[in-house]
Amino acid sequence: MTATAEPRPLAIRKRDTLHRLTHDIDAWVATASPDGTPYLMPLSFLWTGQHLYLSTARNNPTARNLKANPVLQLTLGTLRDVVHLTATTDNTQPTPTEAQAFATKAGFDPRPLPNYPFIRATPTKIQAWQESNELKDRTLMQNGTWLT
Repeated sequence: MTATAEPRPLAIRKRDTLHRLTHDIDAWVATASPDGTPYLMPLSFLWTGQHLYLSTARNNPTARNLKANPVLQLTLGTLRDVVHLTATTDNTQPTPTEAQAFATKAGFDPRPLPNYPFIRATPTKIQAWQESNELKDRTLMQNGTWLT
């Protein structure tokens, strides 16, 4: 897509975003330590239609940061096809079906590993854009509510 092309309508961007959330396997996850130091890590995820489930070692910086500050930013895609979301996290565990879906999608099953809890992330804001012509209306979800 070029910067001179027409921007995608919001409904199409939402459709494309949901496709990426459903089909992408990994994302970049950003958290911040209590002193504000950022930490960026790639993690696999499962989208349930309302939440994302992630898993990482309890003692790694991502998990420690989320324990102190349960907000993350997660980015999918490429420089010219971005889905960027902000989410709040909690320790709600997936259903057995969701846990199996995570393991199948990610190719990694944290369930037998006691040091790898699931983290549930609930999006509060989702933005999507491809080129600068889509930056103006990039917000698709605000305060946990889809705008389209």
